Amino acid sequence: MINRPRRSVLYMPASNARAIEKARTLPCDAIILDLEDAVAPDAKPQAREQAVAAIAGGGFGGREMIIRCNGFDTPWGADDLAAAAQAGPDAILVPKVNGPEDIATYNAAIDAAPARTALWAMIETPAAVFALDAIGRSAKTSRLSLFVIGLNDLAKAMGGRQTPDRAPHLPILSLAVAAARAHGLSILDSVTNAIDDQPLLEAHCRQAADIGFDGKSLIHPNQIETANRLFSPDAAEVAWARAVIAAYALPENASKGALQIDGRLAERLHLDQAERLVAIDAAIQGLVNA
Repeated sequence: MINRPRRSVLYMPASNARAIEKARTLPCDAIILDLEDAVAPDAKPQAREQAVAAIAGGGFGGREMIIRCNGFDTPWGADDLAAAAQAGPDAILVPKVNGPEDIATYNAAIDAAPARTALWAMIETPAAVFALDAIGRSAKTSRLSLFVIGLNDLAKAMGGRQTPDRAPHLPILSLAVAAARAHGLSILDSVTNAIDDQPLLEAHCRQAADIGFDGKSLIHPNQIETANRLFSPDAAEVAWARAVIAAYALPENASKGALQIDGRLAERLHLDQAERLVAIDAAIQGLVNA
């Protein structure tokens, strides 16, 4: 699993040149230049050109840069994928993945992309829910590295409602995280649609962090601070993680499977978690100080 922060991943319509320029100054961990939902049909060719130009122009600092393409079943999908592969962003996000066969198709479509360009998949259809394990397993033979939950499309397809507590969809959220972790993938929570409802955003971030999400996809800059704060490691937990690492590094503890550290039991499985937590914290500090 990549030890890089993805606490706040902001969608920006690639058709909006001013928004792209503003993205260079925002304190989010990653930017998704969107060619799909946020762009009107007649603006999609221009959005594609502007996304490619933005990647080529750079100036986004340490932020991870992603292009979300339209699906292969749309008039724009094939051109989007070809252009995105040529641009070589950090990742290419593809919509409405239903199963591993879609991952294989998209993976082949971006074969010309640099080796460092990852494939991210939107989990937003009922079919995807029943294929989570198979989709995750396809990471072994593709560029797939991350799931993004899309509750708006999923709720629509299911014919249900999104409630403030997200109770109807909590089982799916938990299963998606389990599938991601089973196959070494990262995973981002869905967007919160209420742009000005900070208490709701905070509740969703806390809920997602408790389930195990790495961060949250966002639709407005005023959501960044909350996501950054609630998906950042707690200072006390980082301190304890450092103590765990230090304790297991002592020669006398080399063969021990469990230690008591600051009144808490730390097994060797906690050592892996501690090392990742410290790495994430260091990466966050690197972004902050960049």
